[in-house]
Parts: sequence; C-alpha cells; structure tokens
Amino acid sequence: MFNIEEELKKLPNKPGVYVMRDKDDNIIYVGKAVSLRNRVRQYFRKNDRTARIEKMISLIDHFEYIVVDNEAEALILECNLIKKNRPKFNVLLKDDKTYPYIKIDLKSDYPGVFITRRLINDGSKYFGPYANPGAAREMVDFIKQKYKIRQCRTLKERTRPCLNYHINRCLAPCMGYVTKEEYRKQIDEIIDLLDGKTEKVIKELEKEMKKASEKLDFEQAAYLRDRIQAIERVSEKQKVSNISENNIDVIGIAKSELEICIEIFFVRGSKMIGREHYFYNDLKDMEDSEILSGFIKQYYLDNPNIPNKIMIREELEEKETLEQWLSTMLGRKVEIKSPKKGEKLRFVEMAENNAKVTLENKEKDKSEILMELKEVLKMDKLPRKIETYDISNISGEYMVAAMCVLQDGVIKKNLSRRFRIKTVFGQDDPRCMEEVITRRLRHSIENPNGGFGKLPDVIFADGGITQIRATKKAIEKVANEYEGKEKNDILNIKVFGMVKNDKHQTRALMDENRKELKISENLMHLITRFQDTVHDTAITYHRKLRDKDITKSELDEIDGIGKVKKQALLKHFGSVEKIKKASIEELMQVKGITKELAEKLVVSLGTGSD
Repeated sequence: MFNIEEELKKLPNKPGVYVMRDKDDNIIYVGKAVSLRNRVRQYFRKNDRTARIEKMISLIDHFEYIVVDNEAEALILECNLIKKNRPKFNVLLKDDKTYPYIKIDLKSDYPGVFITRRLINDGSKYFGPYANPGAAREMVDFIKQKYKIRQCRTLKERTRPCLNYHINRCLAPCMGYVTKEEYRKQIDEIIDLLDGKTEKVIKELEKEMKKASEKLDFEQAAYLRDRIQAIERVSEKQKVSNISENNIDVIGIAKSELEICIEIFFVRGSKMIGREHYFYNDLKDMEDSEILSGFIKQYYLDNPNIPNKIMIREELEEKETLEQWLSTMLGRKVEIKSPKKGEKLRFVEMAENNAKVTLENKEKDKSEILMELKEVLKMDKLPRKIETYDISNISGEYMVAAMCVLQDGVIKKNLSRRFRIKTVFGQDDPRCMEEVITRRLRHSIENPNGGFGKLPDVIFADGGITQIRATKKAIEKVANEYEGKEKNDILNIKVFGMVKNDKHQTRALMDENRKELKISENLMHLITRFQDTVHDTAITYHRKLRDKDITKSELDEIDGIGKVKKQALLKHFGSVEKIKKASIEELMQVKGITKELAEKLVVSLGTGSD
C-alpha cells in the first residue's frame, strides 16, 4: 500500500524527475525539479492550488521519481517521458495539423529540393513551416524554374538524360554532366535564399552577370539578370521587419475562457517565412510562463529547425536550463529573450495579436455552429457535448460499436470510445444500439470522473427513426434506475437521427417525429464529417477484431506453429488467405517451416487446394 505522506518524507534533496500516477497506474503528470523534496511536497502542502492542480492531486494514487546529476539532465528526461507517455496534465502538442516544409537532402551528393510535412533528424535542412501550402509550392516552383537542380525524387543512373535536361531545367547529375562542387554551388545559393540572405545572393549573381557581359555571353547575362529580378520579387513579399538578426522564432500567446492559442512566427534574415498556431484546452488557470515553458519543451524536442533566438513576452523561471538544452541540440548558442522595447517587442506583440485573432476566429466559428444547433434542435441551452454511435458487424459476427464526441462544435477524436457487443447475438442493430447507450450512460452516473466524462446534451443516432427509438428506449431504461437530479439529467438528453440517402451520404437531421430539420450547408458538412468519423472508427475496430480472430483461430490453434513461425508465415505470404493457397514446397520456403509442419498446415487450413 503506497502511503503518500510516508513517501514524501523519503524524497531526496536532489535534482530529478517525478512521475505522478493514478489508481490504474497511468502516468498523469511528469515534472522536473532542482530539489525533488521541495517540489513534490509543494503539491500536497499548498492551500492556494489552481482548479487544474486540485483535480490532478485528487487523482494521484502514487508517485515515483528518478534522481539525476543536474537540472539539464532532468529537463531532457522530463521531455522524453512526456513525449512517450503524453500525460493528461502536461502541456502537450495536441494539434494534429501538419504544415509543409521545404526540405533539402544535404546527405545526397546532388541534393534535391522538395516539399514535406514530416520533420526528421536525417541530416536534411528544413525551411518553414509555411502556414499557406500554396506559398511553399510557389517557392519550390520558383527554385526549380530558376535553378538547374534535379527534380526527380530519387537519383538513379540513366542511359540518357530526362526531358528537364533538354529544356535547360536540370544539369543532369544522373549522367555525370555536372560536378558535385558545381551542383553544390547552386544548393548553397538556394539555402541562402530560403534563409532570407537575399542580399548576399543578389550580390554574387550581379558579379557573375558582369563577368558574363564582359565576355560577351549575353545569353548567360540575361539568365542571371532574370534570376536577380525574380529573387528581388520574392524578397519583397517576405520582408516584414527591420530586425537584422537571422533565425528567430517569435512566440505569442492569447487566452479565452475556453481555450489558449499559441502562435509562432518564423523569421529568417528579417523576413517571415512561415507561422504556426496551436490550441489548448483546460490551461486557462496556468501562468503564461508555465505554459510557454511546457510548449518550448514539446515543440523543439526532436525538431531540427531550432533557431538561434526565441523571443517571448514572459521571463521564464527555467530560462537558463532551456537555453542550455536547446544549445546542446543545435550545436551552437540559443538564447531565449523577452524584449522590453523597440522592433523586437513589436514583433512579439504582433505574434500575440495574431494569436488573439486566430483564437477569436475559431471561437466565432464554434459559436455560430453552437447557436445554429441550439436553434435547429429547439434547445434551451447550447448543445456543448454531442455524441454519436455506430454499429458494425458482418452477418451478426464480430459485433462492435463506436462512440464519437462533438465538443463545443469540434470533433474530438481523443474522446472516441469503442465497445464490443456483449448481450446481442445475431444481427440486430437497434438492440446493439440500446445496449451500448445503456452501458455508456451508466458509466457517467457511476463514475463521473471517468473516461466518458459528463453526460451528453444530445445524442445523434446514426440512422433514422428505428435507431432514434432504440436510443430513447436506452435513455428511459437507465433513467428509471435512478432518482432525483441524476434521473432528470438523463431524461434531458435530446435524441436526433442522422439520415443518409441512397448513396450512403448524410442528407438530413431527423427528430423523433420523423420530421427532417433544415440546416445550413456548413452545419451539414460538420455533421457529415461527424457521421463519417464514427463510422470509420467502428469499421476499423471491427476489422481489427475480425483479423485478429481469423489469425488466431486458424494459425494459433495448429500444434507447432508458435508466435515466431506465425509471424514468419504472415510476413512471407501477407495474409492467412494466401497461406491457404500455398503448396507444401512454397510453405517450406519460410524459415522454420519443416515438411512436417507444412503438411500440418495443408491438413488444418486446406492449403494448396487451389
């Protein structure tokens, strides 16, 4: 039995990382400390805790800690544990959008320039991100038009050059027509261009243009002139400030009652080359400095695009430790600055203002959706939590259900839940729906702090009147098990159907009187995505169980076929169906499958029958 008070007395006065766990042994928070004794004890001694910390403390069942030599080591360990376990009370990068980057694969003898959405520590150089994918494509198109670099994804030797060489768009490194040094000169110029060092690039090109003119090579001079003019046009589009330093990330933060938005500007050589924004829930009672520290740790961990300087409004308590960590990863000095005046402060304010606008626009969109839903569904309050369910099976086999949540007008995939049908045998979707809704409602009443959270305001049944009636039946059934407020809360849940047309596309919402509700195009798109999301979740779970069961029942039951041989067979043939079609000789080609085992497979599975 873990006694928190006794364990607090044992904490060492040393730097380290502490891990808070709940009664199910799930990690709910990871933190670092210069003194484990002082930091961990604070959680259980303070009287002025925020609501968020209060909730976390109420869920702590036990904790553990790891002692390290210094604060820098603690920071690295903390970041890695947060990344691996994603504890619910840490600041996490939850936004699943990915922005495009421009990638130059420097490890190649003849690097290419491509657009990617994945940042990997693979020795490549990345530029961006570009909030507007069109801007990234425009820049890459510009580079490929003005520089004679390879445009193929993989460089392979050829017997003859491709069309790009013949139209003077490539120097044909695949044919050895250009040296690595000559080719690399172009790449270095492109890197300077993407880094914002356009003045340096233009100066070099002007020298080359002058030399070409002196040699009476007017065609080359004209080519260089056009390149200079194009670079100047691109440069003007990017210029946003008079800051002379290179490689700066500017981070701004904005808060509302429901959410927080963090906006990052990427400034390279006085030019803003891109920006990103992230949204967070349930952090409004945290200090800005604490949010920014958590964000910096999460954002720059494993990010090859670390700048030389990060500019923020707040002074961070662990500034020096973060600078040391970032400098070690980058291989040169990284500073975190909080400007108080001048152009740099103006840029931080610009990031904050953009975060505010981004947050306001998002909340405006959500508010409009919620207000329309309230009006369409004729409700007295905003339908802030809507759930939908879908049943998936094949002829009554592998019966499962899925639940998805629309919270404050946004589909929350992390709140999705999956069910295996327990009490229905045979294909009967309405009875399956009744079972699932019954189980789900009981979860919230019996465990209000559990994974299902509070009761929904509305349930959208995936289907017409039959599914609406099944859902209503479950609601009435569970309501009759309780009294007072709990009973009223259950009975107050509204039910509507999401009706599809003959092409299986969402066409309308329907009430319990079979009346179709008129909704806007935007709301229709959202409901369609909501219905598609729950359908995909159910189908995916159904297939997972079916495939697992097929593999288990047909391979694991064969004497002599253990886990290793089963994996070898599936890896070699790809599926159980293909194993069934294999001959004894083909089966024996798999490592570990003897003639005797191959014959067993033939008998047990009917392999080789085709």
